[in-house]
Amino acid sequence: MATNENLPPNVIKQLTRELKSLDETPPEGIKVGVNDDDFSTIYADIEGPAGTPYENGVFRMKLILSRDFPHSPPKGYFLTKIFHPNIATNGEICVNTLKRDWTPSLGLRHVLIVVRCLLIEPFPESALNEQAGKMLLENYEEYARHARLYTGIHALKPKPKFKAGAISESTAALNLDQTSSVCSIDPKNAVSGVVGPTPLAPSLNTMKGGSGQDHPTTGANLSPTVEIGVSSGSGAALAPMVTQKKECGLVKAQADKKKIDARKKSLKRL
Repeated sequence: MATNENLPPNVIKQLTRELKSLDETPPEGIKVGVNDDDFSTIYADIEGPAGTPYENGVFRMKLILSRDFPHSPPKGYFLTKIFHPNIATNGEICVNTLKRDWTPSLGLRHVLIVVRCLLIEPFPESALNEQAGKMLLENYEEYARHARLYTGIHALKPKPKFKAGAISESTAALNLDQTSSVCSIDPKNAVSGVVGPTPLAPSLNTMKGGSGQDHPTTGANLSPTVEIGVSSGSGAALAPMVTQKKECGLVKAQADKKKIDARKKSLKRL
């Protein structure tokens, strides 16, 4: 198995930069994966472009880099079966960028974009799959039917895309600001029957000001989420939270007493 030791240090450094860039700002419809121990093989999942017979499919491919990369081009192969004039039945890719048009200044991003563009505009004149090339030239509808059939059978299914903000909206209530929590209940000190705050709504704790004194929470300061599951004016629903508040005060008082006792012991030793 090839490892990074088979690649020169300068090549590994260049690939590290390129892979980081591809991860932070991936090209449209392309997701790159790599084994950190083997940069000589780069994997990519390419989404079939809209309006083509490859739409609604994801095609996995790999680029194999030689030791003298980037002076020689990588070799490209589709791992997912695909019906395409420029992709052989064994997955080999025929595109000028990976052959006569290659220059050392071209990077992985450029190669991956060219391969995806090949799905949009095939070149039947330089076909590796003669059947697909001939069909594309003579009867496009028949070619598209074959390509869609291969896509439906062999291609991976794209992951569902969520609308922007949909995830954050559904989980916003779970991301509670820990700094706003004045006190927390220790399970060891919790009394039987005390109900803690739910994940989706903050409890009706008192808010502390800069002086460290307790200020009762007024109705104007309550978040709307506090009213979840609590009927307006229900004293019974607020009782557990009031008990929780008293328990917090008790825990704090016990902690202060321990500090005072420790100081008295220190003074006695003096």
